[in-house]
Amino acid sequence: MVEQERKYAVPADFRLPDLSPALPAGGRVDGPAPVTLVATYFDTTDLRLARAGVSLRHREGDEAPWTVKLPTGSPGVRHEISRPGSTDAVPTELAELVTVYHRGAPLAAVALVSTVRDIRRLRDADGGLLAEVVDDRVTSLAAEGSTSTVDLSFREVEVERGGADSDLLDRVDALLITAGARPAEFVPKHVRALGPAARKAPDLVPPGDVPADPTAGDVVTEAIRRGVRRILRYDPLVRLGAEAGDVEAVRKMRVGTRRLRSDLRTFAPLLDAAWADPLADELRWLGGVLGGARDVEVLRDRLRRTAGADPVSALDAGALDRLDAALAARQRQAATEVTDALRSPRYVALVGSLIAADRAPGLTGRADAPAGKVLPRLVRKPWRRLAHGTGRHGGVPALDPVGPDEQWHDVRKSAKRVRYALEAVAPVLGAGAAKLARAVRESQTLLGAHQDAAVAAETWTALALAHPDDPVLAVTAGRLAERERAEVRRARADFPDTWRRAVRRRKGWLR
Repeated sequence: MVEQERKYAVPADFRLPDLSPALPAGGRVDGPAPVTLVATYFDTTDLRLARAGVSLRHREGDEAPWTVKLPTGSPGVRHEISRPGSTDAVPTELAELVTVYHRGAPLAAVALVSTVRDIRRLRDADGGLLAEVVDDRVTSLAAEGSTSTVDLSFREVEVERGGADSDLLDRVDALLITAGARPAEFVPKHVRALGPAARKAPDLVPPGDVPADPTAGDVVTEAIRRGVRRILRYDPLVRLGAEAGDVEAVRKMRVGTRRLRSDLRTFAPLLDAAWADPLADELRWLGGVLGGARDVEVLRDRLRRTAGADPVSALDAGALDRLDAALAARQRQAATEVTDALRSPRYVALVGSLIAADRAPGLTGRADAPAGKVLPRLVRKPWRRLAHGTGRHGGVPALDPVGPDEQWHDVRKSAKRVRYALEAVAPVLGAGAAKLARAVRESQTLLGAHQDAAVAAETWTALALAHPDDPVLAVTAGRLAERERAEVRRARADFPDTWRRAVRRRKGWLR
């Protein structure tokens, strides 16, 4: 569930205005519906969750009293996940959900927040919920055993979006402001209750712009910080699966591991090998686990799309179901492996290493040199390997139109590394690097389609061979494999023109 709110500061004597003028024709306002809410918030002793914009609470009287709220990157918009459970201990699932924030540190009660809430529900003509307007009188106290909470009382109004569009929320906003409310910074109640300690900087250093005259180390540091965030931001969404509403979470987290590994390799001359190499090894491990889950996701999606590519020549539905069942079994196993990995001490240690990398990458003295002097040489090396065939696999010049799939896949990996390197240095080397990165991405995407089709063809064939007594399955798998090989041939035929467009974008310093 995604929670979307607007928050308003109001004086103690504020009177909530009539909200009916904001409603569409036939709408109504239900309420007031007063209720008293008592919530206990849990965190580490140094408030790692609160400082990262995360909350974990137990609220008395709720059907599912335990709730985690996670930031989405947009003010006032959070993922909200609730679970049942006794007051005795934080549910294991929710404690695991915030692993990247607490990193194994104990969770304990840190704040007790009591709220007297007056609720107005705005409904349309059919009774559908458009929004809730809540008028909260809040009192916070120190939780038992905690000394970090500031005792205080305050009042605020929140508008929580239901099925309303932004125009209705704007009309409510105008009514509230006219009545004396003022838009407020989105600060959760427990953060106000916890005082200045909860507003200190989070453990992750947010990426920023490089200085006007950056060193190579400045650019590398920003690349690493962005890589770390790509990985950690998707951890909770991978754990939640379909409930998070992000079917691409596994792919995005996997891409994060690959991209950071690629940056560590490209910028290796500027990094302490004793620091970078172990981190790259652990990223390889995590990427491999995520890759197993992602690959079977792709195959299950591709099975139906490939089967339906020629509606005139339908494939046997029962055989397709048997193929899908085999993939589903693989997917369940892969999901279990991901879950086990994310629960492991090894992963918690990796998260700690990523946080440390974000705060202080292991740079060498060479990173102090001006970025414009050092970075072109570092990008030139993977570019020459790709474009001129200076590497072990020969790059693009060695591609054979009828060569093995593995050769084409190697070029795809080289293209990906070049693209990542160009995107990392583009803030310093300019628009030319960014344009070339986009052109290389086009080639990489085409080679990715080639790889997906090649792997799928091998998979359909292997599944049929595993059931030699099922001739219908064998025929169906063979027809699927032929359609995939046709995709491979199309990608190979299209690649030269796509690559020529990329080469035209290269800059002089890459030659």
